[in-house]
Amino acid sequence: MTPHLHRAQPYVLALFRIVVGGLFACHGAASVFGVLGGAHGGGSIAAGTWPGWYAAVIQLVGGVLVALGLGTRAAALVSSGSMAYAYFTVHQSHALLPLQNGGEPSAVFCWVFLLLVFTGPGALALDNLLAARTPDRQDRDRAQEQTSPVAV
Repeated sequence: MTPHLHRAQPYVLALFRIVVGGLFACHGAASVFGVLGGAHGGGSIAAGTWPGWYAAVIQLVGGVLVALGLGTRAAALVSSGSMAYAYFTVHQSHALLPLQNGGEPSAVFCWVFLLLVFTGPGALALDNLLAARTPDRQDRDRAQEQTSPVAV
């Protein structure tokens, strides 16, 4: 069974990335635009207010980028940092543990995005498509083809 799991790993990682990025983007859209239940009772956060509006924009943009697999590691790093900031500045002052202070979503998103920084996007990512099309990669592939021994 292990070989099957190894073959499926990049695709499961891609599904994980897409779902997490989508959830994060929805949370940001709810806060920025007041959709999907909106921020704080159905309204949107006023543009430019610190830190809420900026955090919501990071959630929206970072979530979309992660879901698409575009700039995945950088977007995940910024998203992870924003959730760590949210946890320590908003939630931890109320109580020590996430269960007590309402910071579970921030803590989980922080660690999930940090994991994506290290694992990368997996399969089905725009990062992979763009990397395959870069001229440097094409030149390396051509050079490798020319130096590879040919069977006669």
